Amino acid sequence: MIVRIPRWTIAGDGKSIPTGSFVAPDQRLSWPRTVGIGMQHVIAMFGATLLVPTITHFPVTTTLFFSGVGTALFLLLTHGRVPSYLGSSFAFIAPLTASSAAGPAAQLGAVAAVGVVLAAIGFAVRAAGPRILDSTMPPIVTGAIVALIGLNLAPAATGSFEKQPLIAAITLAAILLVTVLSRGLLGRLSILVGSVVGWVFAAVTGGLSDDRLSALHRADWIGLPEFHAPAFHLSTILLALPVVVVLLAENVGHVKAVAAITAESLDDLAGTALVADGIATTLAGCGGGSGTTTYAENIGVMAATKVYSTAAYWVAAATAIALSFSPKFGALVFTIPDGVIGGATLLLYGLIGLLGVRIWMDGRVDFSDPVNLTVAAAAIVAGIGNLTLTVGSVELGGIAWGSVGILLGYPIARFLASKSRQTGSSEVRTNGSDSRGDQSNDLVE
Repeated sequence: MIVRIPRWTIAGDGKSIPTGSFVAPDQRLSWPRTVGIGMQHVIAMFGATLLVPTITHFPVTTTLFFSGVGTALFLLLTHGRVPSYLGSSFAFIAPLTASSAAGPAAQLGAVAAVGVVLAAIGFAVRAAGPRILDSTMPPIVTGAIVALIGLNLAPAATGSFEKQPLIAAITLAAILLVTVLSRGLLGRLSILVGSVVGWVFAAVTGGLSDDRLSALHRADWIGLPEFHAPAFHLSTILLALPVVVVLLAENVGHVKAVAAITAESLDDLAGTALVADGIATTLAGCGGGSGTTTYAENIGVMAATKVYSTAAYWVAAATAIALSFSPKFGALVFTIPDGVIGGATLLLYGLIGLLGVRIWMDGRVDFSDPVNLTVAAAAIVAGIGNLTLTVGSVELGGIAWGSVGILLGYPIARFLASKSRQTGSSEVRTNGSDSRGDQSNDLVE
């Protein structure tokens, strides 16, 4: 697998984006603008990336460190053609919570094992070629997966919004106003600007948590991430292995979403993306961090800014690594109130969901076809409703069931529909032949 050092050409004049255009992955704006957009990607991923280690009791700064390292690795292995940030995967929360009694070392071993399996699947996809993805994940499937991933997060956005509705409304209004009324750099940084406006409003009105502010004052400015070694226990690994299905769907869905937006075929890199995320997850598990995945939140940022430059993601990766050595900054991030997160994610998660709809539109998916209609309907509702069922001792949520449902349901339904048509055609031919034969005999008689 060849690793290439990225090079970017300047898009237009480097200052603005012409109407109806975008900045491609191999392009960039001026460095000040690129740095600003890269920082916006950091803001977009922070809430979710740090939430996972908070819930699972993993070291926050370590998770941040490996998310930055994983992002850089992903960009290198995909040759700078697939803009993506690798943040903490929510899919790991359930198995890690269920295996908490096994201890942190065993949990890290499970994360590393999931990464190894995902990388192995990636190599298999590379060997089989991109056609295997065309046959197993056509637009109806990928569009549904992308849509349900975004819409599955809707309750999280509304839940945060409801906790501090005024702060959330101010944040959302600021983002929308900056997006609609501003041009140039300010318009491209609408989510970052809106989040800052919301945070300042919360600070002025007493919407910040006193406990989190106290933790901010106590935190050191500089400190090393906490690195821990894994231990491999089969029972704990088996609990986590179903996560592979979610990571597979999220990575391939991300590649398909970027390809649809940039109008460039990236199927040849789908296997590489799986390998890259598998290696990144393995590294995280071996060092003390949470498992990674391509981040839906950052797709929303790209959709809002029209900037798909991988240069911005290199900025985000470097920033994440640098900030992982500052406990003070990690504490600052935790001062961001629920209202700000709710206002920003209400927009971002909706953008992700609508990207799935765009994949359907670009792929000209025919929803008068009952196969397309029924499998997509079931998958979307499973994702939006967060259908949660337990298989053995493993609890899987809506993204997993919706993704697995359409990945397996679509080819089965298509096969059955094809067989039904063949049987129907055969019966028509047979009946027609018999009818003509009867008429012939009547005439002879």
